[in-house]
Parts: sequence; structure tokens; C-alpha cells
Amino acid sequence: MKKFNVGIIGYSWAAGAHIEAINKTSLGQVTAICSSRNLDPQEIKARHGGTINLYTDLNKMLADKTINVVSICSYPSDHAKQAIAAAGAGKHIIIEKPLALSWEDCLAVNSAVKKAGVRTCICFECRFSSQLTVIKSVIDQGLLGKIHYGEVDYYHGVGPWYGQFRWNIRKDTAGSSLLSAGCHALDALLLCMGSDFESVSSYSARSENADFSKYEYPTSSVTIIKFRNGTVGKVASVIDCFQPYYFHFHLVGSEGSLLDNKFYSTRIKGLNKNKWNELSMKLLDSGDVSDHPYQAQFEAFFNAIEANTEMPLTSIDDALKTHEVIFAADKSAEMNG
Repeated sequence: MKKFNVGIIGYSWAAGAHIEAINKTSLGQVTAICSSRNLDPQEIKARHGGTINLYTDLNKMLADKTINVVSICSYPSDHAKQAIAAAGAGKHIIIEKPLALSWEDCLAVNSAVKKAGVRTCICFECRFSSQLTVIKSVIDQGLLGKIHYGEVDYYHGVGPWYGQFRWNIRKDTAGSSLLSAGCHALDALLLCMGSDFESVSSYSARSENADFSKYEYPTSSVTIIKFRNGTVGKVASVIDCFQPYYFHFHLVGSEGSLLDNKFYSTRIKGLNKNKWNELSMKLLDSGDVSDHPYQAQFEAFFNAIEANTEMPLTSIDDALKTHEVIFAADKSAEMNG
């Protein structure tokens, strides 16, 4: 079975998780890394195994015809230009979230990949998690009836103790609370409730704790989304908290409700409406990228490339819908002061 050769752009915490996950798939193998740093070949070989070519010039790596796919793990501010270059070189593309830091750049990337006819995989990998797979199944089986209200919230303190803090504090490299982290929650809400929205309103705030004082943008935001079908959703993105990582779900429908890993449904006879019933699933309970379901996502991506079909769940078309709401929310929060 032929394997897809993958080149990694940027060598970071996320890149390490991508490399491990790609090499564990049945169809992918990392054969190159491009980094502005001069990486030690022996250290890279000891850490990842195999033969990995090292580049400091992206154009040279993109010129390597043996590379079929690139995985962009660089700073978010570099994603758009690197994705456009990769598409121009005819490479299929994995892009860490966010896709870009402006709506205009998102559209430019979309135009480039459509023109080149390459496949895309945007890392909203939580869609491949056990938790979201089970929740979506509960919804699709009609156990909640028609959902009219949903909230998905992201609580994760990204302070000096966290790997990406040094660049996450900057508006020009991270963008906003939603773009840097809370986008996973907003994306999950859209997966559960749909992406056809009518209006978005958002407010933001920030912690007074010194640990978060270096942030150049508000570190907490709450966004209300009115969907065209009359339903309402809410997303909180809080990266300035002191608490365990918490990915909160609460969906309310005409026939039942779901709260994190618990649910009640009138569609199942005999359930006690005064008690929650627990669902068996692995919760999204860690911000550690090594704990994210990249392998399942990348396996699906390589299968899609082989079949010459669109990536399920996390293609650029899916990601654009999420980013459109993110940028509308951030604009609203800025206008609301």
C-alpha cells in the first residue's frame, strides 16, 4: 500500500503531535520538516525515527516532488501565506487551527486550494473525538428532538506555565481568545446546531491577575448566535481561568437534554426524568495536543485523498463556516467595547 509522504512546516509542540499521529496512520509518513531553526538531524531521528529531510527554506521543501502532503504547524499569522504557497506547489494541506487570522486571508486560502484542486484538512480535530462522535449520534438518532438552545464553552487557562503562552499573548500571532483556543467550542456548537446563522453578538472581558497581564487582547469572551431556523446558541471562550480544563456542553431539545456526558430523553421509555443517564465516552478534558484525536482525523484525510473526495467533517469548506462566525463575533466584541 502506497504511503503519502508528508512535510511538516514549523517544528513546535503541535508539530510533534502531528508527526506522531501521521506516522501512526496506515497511509501517512513524515519525510521532511521545514523550520527556521537549524534542527539537529540526529535528535530528530532519535525522536521520530525514519529518514526525515530537514529544510530551512520552505520553497525548497515545496519543490520536493516526493512530498504529497504538507502539515502547517507554524504560527497562525503564517498559515495563510504558507497554505497558498503549498497549494501553488500542488500539495494537499493539513492546517492547524486557525485557518488564518483574518476573513480575507481565509478566503484567499480557499481560492488558492480550489484553483489548485488540492485537498484540505483543517485541525478542528475535536470533531473526531469520542465525546463529539457520541453527542452527534445522540442528536442524529433524534433522542433530543429538535434542539432550540445549545451552549458549548471552552475553559482553559493559558498562562506563563503553558507552552504557547509566549506567542499566544500577541494579537498579531494569536488574534483573539476565540481564534487561539475557543474556536474548538464554537466549531463544536456549529456541528451540533448547524452553521446557517442569522446574527452574532459578542462581549469580552479580561482577568486582572498578573499572570494574564501580557495579553494584547481580551482573554474571555461570550458569544450569542441566532440561527436562521430560530434556535439560539452560546459560546464562552475563557483562557484566563484558574481551574481544570473544561469543555462544557449543554444542549436542550424538544425531547430531551444533554449535559456533558449525561442525557435525558422522552424518546427512551422508562427513564427517570429526575436523574441524568450517563453516556460512555472519553471526554475532551485536556488541552495537551498529544491528547487530541489527530490520528483519526489524519487517517480520514489520507483516505479522502486516496479516494479523491472531500475530507469529511473538517475540510476547508467546513472550517470557513466556523471562521465566518468567529470573525463576526470578534468584530461584535470590539464594537461593543
